[in-house]
Amino acid sequence: MKTSGLLDQLLKSGQDLLQKQQGSVSRSPATNGTGSLGDMLSGAGGPLGSILGGVGGAGKGALATGALGMLLGSRSGRRMGGKVVTYGGLAALGMLAYKAYGNWQAQQAQQAQQGGAMQPTAARAEPKTVDRLPPEQVEEHSRGILKALVAAAKADGHVDDQEQQMIEAELAQLTDDPELRRWLEAELNKPLDPVEVAAAATTPEMASEMYLASVLMVDEEQYMERAYLDELARQMKLDDQLKAELESQVRGISA
Repeated sequence: MKTSGLLDQLLKSGQDLLQKQQGSVSRSPATNGTGSLGDMLSGAGGPLGSILGGVGGAGKGALATGALGMLLGSRSGRRMGGKVVTYGGLAALGMLAYKAYGNWQAQQAQQAQQGGAMQPTAARAEPKTVDRLPPEQVEEHSRGILKALVAAAKADGHVDDQEQQMIEAELAQLTDDPELRRWLEAELNKPLDPVEVAAAATTPEMASEMYLASVLMVDEEQYMERAYLDELARQMKLDDQLKAELESQVRGISA
């Protein structure tokens, strides 16, 4: 399984995990209502749709749910809320990042116009988010997003050595790629370092996706997690308005 497939499984599995936590039975992400992110994901086209088309299966989904549950943790009443792990997979995350980045570009253009300055053409180019990239770039973005996701899961310091081993075991069952398994093990065992995480972002869009994934994972009301998000954004050199727009997208689907 490629990084994009593993990440997609983890993101999709949030729906099943939330249902189990709530003790309720509802429809799966692919059939969770007209206009939902799950519907957009199931209809994802282009290169990303082709890549993710072969990913799935009840067995893999159950394993991913277990792995995500361990990443989220259960200490201190760690809340899931209604975040995007509840709604869909990699394509859904890309769509959110695309919307946030596009809104930010529009704000920048409007401010430049009001200030009497010419907005550079490059700044108005269509965002190249993960849902709009060729396969080789999808993999690069996916690895960065997964890196950010794993790091954010450790932001409150709740993952101890035993839990890390359990998470590694769960994730190992999701992929038979030895290189990906070694990479995941290394990420889980690294000390939390927002500087190192931020260095993986090679484009502004990728930085936006990684920050969005981090916001989706953490509890912003917890001091340690909020501090981690703020430092990650600073290290990524995210514009304050873009940072606010990305967080606004999360609040919009959490309502």
